[in-house]
Order: sequence, then C-alpha cells, then structure tokens
Amino acid sequence: MAKGGPRNPMPKLPPEVRIRSFDEVALGFSEEQAIDEAERCLDCKNKPCVSGCPVNIDIPGFIKLIREGDPVAAARVIKRTNALPAICGRVCPQKEQCEKVCVLSKKGEAVAIGALERFAADREAELGSSGEQFRPENPELSKYSVAVVGSGPAGLTAASDLARMGYSVTIFEALHKTGGVLRYGIPEFRLPRHILDREVEYVRSLGVKILTDVVIGKAVGVKDLLREGFEAVFIGTGAGTPKFLGIPGENLSGIYSGNEWLTRINLMRAHESDYATPIKVPKRACVIGAGNTAMDCARTALRLGAREVTIVYRRGRAEMPARAEEIENAEEEGVKFQLLTNPKRFLGDQRGAVRAIECLKMELGEPDESGRRRPIPVPGSEFQIECDIVIVALGQNPNPLIRMTTPELKTEPWGGIIIDPRTGMTSIPGVFAGGDVVTGEATVIAAMGAGKVAAAGINNFIREKHNLDR
Repeated sequence: MAKGGPRNPMPKLPPEVRIRSFDEVALGFSEEQAIDEAERCLDCKNKPCVSGCPVNIDIPGFIKLIREGDPVAAARVIKRTNALPAICGRVCPQKEQCEKVCVLSKKGEAVAIGALERFAADREAELGSSGEQFRPENPELSKYSVAVVGSGPAGLTAASDLARMGYSVTIFEALHKTGGVLRYGIPEFRLPRHILDREVEYVRSLGVKILTDVVIGKAVGVKDLLREGFEAVFIGTGAGTPKFLGIPGENLSGIYSGNEWLTRINLMRAHESDYATPIKVPKRACVIGAGNTAMDCARTALRLGAREVTIVYRRGRAEMPARAEEIENAEEEGVKFQLLTNPKRFLGDQRGAVRAIECLKMELGEPDESGRRRPIPVPGSEFQIECDIVIVALGQNPNPLIRMTTPELKTEPWGGIIIDPRTGMTSIPGVFAGGDVVTGEATVIAAMGAGKVAAAGINNFIREKHNLDR
C-alpha cells in the first residue's frame, strides 16, 4: 500500500455470533494486514504520535520493524517504555491520543497504531521469547526495596519501570487475582484473561514479586511498610467507590452500580454455572451513563440473555465519552440509545424491585467545565422506561481504605490523594501515588503514565536519600 492510503479495518466477530459468548470481539490483524497498515506510516521526523502517547512509545520505530517483517523486535521496542502492550493495544483510547495527532488524521484516517501495537505483542507471544534475557540497568540498586500497593495498570507500570532500573519490587494486591480494574472492570470480550495473565507474567519475569490477598490499610498500613524496610511506597489502589444519582428509589432491588455488575461477572464469574455468584438475569436492562464502563455493562447484559438493553444518557451522541469503537460495537450488537434523557426517579413493584425509570427529556445549553454542552431539563417532559434491572455506570471515586487509615495523607474533599504532579510524591515523604486513586476514574493509559512518573520520582527520591550517583 502507498504511504497514507486507506486505513485497514479491524476484523471482528459478527454481532450475531459475539452476543452469545464472551469471546473476544476484535480479531486482530493478520501479518499481511499489519504490514499493509504499517506501510501507511509516513515516519514523520518530529514524531507527533510519540508526544501524544502518555508512556512515550517509539511509535514510528516499532511500526518500521513491523513493516520490515520483524514483529518480535517491534514488541521489544514497545516494551522499553510499556510493559503492557497487548493490553494497551486493546483498550487504550488511541483515537484521542497518539492517533489524534497522527499527520494522516488531518486529511483522512490515522495509522491504526493500537491495532499494530496489539499485533506486535501477540505475535511475539505466538513466536516465543525474543531470546533477549532481562538485565536490570543498575543491579546494585537491588538492595533497595520498593512496595507497590495495587496490581492495576498504574501499579504494574511503576513496578516494571522500577524493576528495570534495578530495584527490588514487591506488589501487594488485595484481591485474589492480579490486574485490578483490568480484571474486574473490563469484560473478556474486550480483554481476554489469558492476555492479561500473560502481561502480568511478563512484569513478574522482570523480577517483581507479587503477593495477592494482602489488604494494605488493614493489618498493615502504608507507614508500616516504610518501617519494615521499604525505601518507598507507591499507592495505585484505583477507584472502587461507585457514584450514584442520589434520586428516589435508588435502593430498590435490581439496581446495581457499574462496578458491582462488572465485578460479579468479570472477577466472580456470575455468568458461569460453576460459580455460585448471584446475579439477576435481566429481560429489560437500562444502563445509566455513556462511558466505556456503561458500554461494557450494556454489552455484558446482552450476553447474559437480556432481550432489550438501553443506554440512558443525558447528553447527545457527540458528547458520549466512550471510545467510538465501543459505541459502534454496542450498536451493532443491538444496544439501544435513549439520548438527551435524565433519570428523575426509580419506580418499584410491590416486592421492592425496580420496574421502571421515570425520566426527563433534556436539551443542550452552553458548554460546562468539561467542555461538553450542559444538559438542561425540559419542563413537563416526564416519561417512563420499563426495565427489571438498572446499572448505574457514572464512574467511580478513589478507593477510600488507605486515606481512611493514613491520617497524614492529604487528600481532596472528594477523596483523591494529593500529589506533586512532577514526581508523584504525596504529603508523606517516601510515599507516592498515581492513577485513579489520584484522579478518580480515568483511562488505563493515563494510569500507566502516572505510574511512570512515580517510578521516576521514586528513583530520584532513593538516590537523593542515599547520595547515589545519578
């Protein structure tokens, strides 16, 4: 293909097949498709795509290697700055980041950077090890230990970067499985579990020790870790506190938070008969919200057997925060969209179960602080949507356990840990934080970027503390 030609579409399972299973929807590029797509890259000298990547992957560099037929070398280039390429290639919002600033996007479609990243990572796994044995940059740093609390994207990234530098790193994970939001928040049809497990094993191969079923903030506190010999602690516990609407009827049976709904399925396997996790199989489901979590909830409800699933969103389509690909997939699978609609109250039956949502029609006014047009209620426009379950997917606030058990830790009124954005340092010397526990619910790649900032901050902190040469 000539440079700058038309973009290769991602092959996908047909909608009628995919709604009957949790199999991965996107099938990935073949080698021929990947090379063809890589040929579109203009190999720009100023590399705008790299500046658009929160973890600064050498995008033209790895694409060039794919074009030359060496995906293993391409994956190696990616892993210099990103330990989770197969995950990022699947779930990152590339169209809002690296692909958004691709030169080709000015007149047409950007290079499919995410699909090529996924291809390189998957091909490396298929072909086996690159043969390159891992060696830390400074083995003498192994006498300094760092604790990482949480094995989500921020924690895994901070841990892998620190291990590469040479530090001894231990991850403490509260759940019985690793991955954090990557496991409990993202369905298998977007991120298969064997892919997640493979990426975690790569981080482990760098020398990172991972301990599960350890809840930091209960028996062991953050400051206890410092007293026990860790030079620094990174807090990457994510955002696990769901946001609700605060309207009448929200305590009715059959109303879930998006976090609870996805955790019951993704982590606790409620959709599998071998597991005893209870969940209500809906006939008519309504999902409140229009982000990626809302799309995941809606598409999961379909796969559980719902006859009808409706997204209820108070703004219009242009303002929906979900990835365009996820909105498209949801539509293809039969999810309905009730836009410019805001719930007013939930209505229950005689058994205390939800039976309908009373809603108001909305219209859009001037943009608010988010840059999106503010929804304004239309007086007298009330109407009802019948449903037997409701999933409220309006985002999550930071997990509160550590801030509640660490009074010296300064936090925002809404719960986010306050850090120095240049280093990731909190109000406690030696304690760093990053990802959703700082910002509230955000993207996987934003959390990874925060993990990298904190890893660099921790390195500088330890070197200054021990007067080590830079």
